[in-house]
Amino acid sequence: MAHQTDKINQHIVPLKTNLIVFAALMGLLILTVVADLVPLGGFNLIIALTIAIAKALLIMLYFMHVRFSSRLVWVFAGAAFLWLGILMTTLGDYMTRTWLAGPGSL
Repeated sequence: MAHQTDKINQHIVPLKTNLIVFAALMGLLILTVVADLVPLGGFNLIIALTIAIAKALLIMLYFMHVRFSSRLVWVFAGAAFLWLGILMTTLGDYMTRTWLAGPGSL
C-alpha cells in the first residue's frame, strides 16, 4: 500500500494581501527612518520599538501564517511576545542601573 501523507489544513494567502502587507512594511520602514531623523528625546526609542513591534506582528501574522493557525499556535506566539517583553524590561533595568549609583560605585 502506498504511503499517503495527511493533508494539513493550509490557507493560501492571496497575492493582493501579500502585496498590501509588503507595502505596509515598506511604509513602516520609511516611518522608522523619518522617526530617527526627528529629534524627540526619549520618545525616539519608544516610537522605534512600537514600529518594530508592528512590523514583527505583520510578519508573524501573514508571512508566518499565524493568523490562520490553530489556537495552540496563537498561545505559543503570544508566549514569545510575552518573553520578548520580559527581556526588554530586563534590558531597561540593566541599562539604567548606573543612574542611581553614588560616586565611586558601579
